[in-house]
Amino acid sequence: MVLSVSGALALARSAQAPGPDFPAGPATVPLPGEPLPVPSGLDRLLRLSLAGGRLRPAPSAGGLHPVDTYLLLGAGCGLPPGVYVHDPAHHRLHRHGSAPKPAPAGAVAVLGVSARRTVSHYGHRAWPLVLLDAGHAAAALALAGAPGVCLDADGRLLSAATGAQRALVAVQLTPVLAADALARWAVRGSVGELPPPDGPEVLRTAVGVLGELAASGDGSGTWQVARGPSLPDAMLLSRRSAPPGLTGLPSRTALARVLAAAVAASPEGLHWSMAVVGPRPGLLTGASASGASPGAAHAARTGRAHAAPQGVAADRGVAECAGSAAYGAGPGRETAAGPGRAASGRRPAAGRGSAAGLGAVPLPEPAPAAEEPPPLRLRRLASGDVLPTLAHWAAGQGWIARAGAVLLAHGCPSDATPAQVRRDHLGAGYGIGHAQAVATSLGLHSRPVGSWQGADLGAALGGPAGRDWVVHGLALGRTTQGDEPS
Repeated sequence: MVLSVSGALALARSAQAPGPDFPAGPATVPLPGEPLPVPSGLDRLLRLSLAGGRLRPAPSAGGLHPVDTYLLLGAGCGLPPGVYVHDPAHHRLHRHGSAPKPAPAGAVAVLGVSARRTVSHYGHRAWPLVLLDAGHAAAALALAGAPGVCLDADGRLLSAATGAQRALVAVQLTPVLAADALARWAVRGSVGELPPPDGPEVLRTAVGVLGELAASGDGSGTWQVARGPSLPDAMLLSRRSAPPGLTGLPSRTALARVLAAAVAASPEGLHWSMAVVGPRPGLLTGASASGASPGAAHAARTGRAHAAPQGVAADRGVAECAGSAAYGAGPGRETAAGPGRAASGRRPAAGRGSAAGLGAVPLPEPAPAAEEPPPLRLRRLASGDVLPTLAHWAAGQGWIARAGAVLLAHGCPSDATPAQVRRDHLGAGYGIGHAQAVATSLGLHSRPVGSWQGADLGAALGGPAGRDWVVHGLALGRTTQGDEPS
């Protein structure tokens, strides 16, 4: 069994089928002590994002939910300062550890992962899905009102702060948070060297890879302001993942808004495109009304024109539509193309430990819905029916070939560093989480697609092999068939 990150990534992307299932283990980490009510200041945020049994506001591959939520609560958060674990099934907290003295002000959620739950079914394909699930959980917290997110902190720092074995994401839950809060919580101690888990070798490999990815972070990381639509509570609680069988091409304006939501939320480095059916099927990407498309930048980088998968014809520089680029700003949020955003729709890199209001000062006051940002144009990268190729790449899920559209997050080259592998997968889950919320607000049906084999999109578009892989997807449609959404 391959142990390196690059080798494990190649194996996860290969056509090799997972082995037999094995027991998934407990659905939560051990919950010490008596259950405590969630403080009123955090109740809504956690209830609308992570609470529930198998069906929760945040989607998860196979409904296995490998993400565990640890809360670092300072003074004034409604419970004695300390580390708490959230029990999602009962929406209760359990005290897990003490706080440093004095405890930093504010509250932070740290997302740890228990790989066994997902590896038990998906085998060697599981650990990328665990990262995507963590990104979705972070997006759910942001959509429920969390003001800040950090996807690249050193996991060893997060583990020392919480006692979690493997931690990947930090989410600011209160308007004010000390800039050195994570470092101050981490003085509690170190988790130390962990023994390999009991179970098959595929589990030990996944746990080892996730540990290396967690350790690839940089100190307290880069905090970014959480941007997203302001949605009704009932919509955040609704089950947004439809069963397979999505059909019907969404409107061009709806596609532009869903794509813009993903671009607005995701960190630098990922690319986004939209595969569509209809009278003019093909692969589209987004650009501002005056900016170049990501596809044009790709062509400039590689020196090659875009060819589409399996005989689909390239069609560069053709403006497909102009639609609304984003949603209005919700409380305390900027629009997707708001202050600090480049015209191309990509976010400039945030400063370490600060990010526009994070740190020792409050975030901006709640703002009314903003004016529409400059329109996003969908530009055609390739012409032809792309979805059958995507269905083949997505573990042979034939229903994808009949979907109305599929949003794609792609990047993460074969030789990506552990830090980039972590960032691209967490960012893909985070961006798709926001895109799915916007799709729901537009009345669209959607279903995340996390497992991709041989999905070298860059090579299929005429570029060099191994540079631009599909990382995550979101199937979209106006109608759905089958059972109730799950």
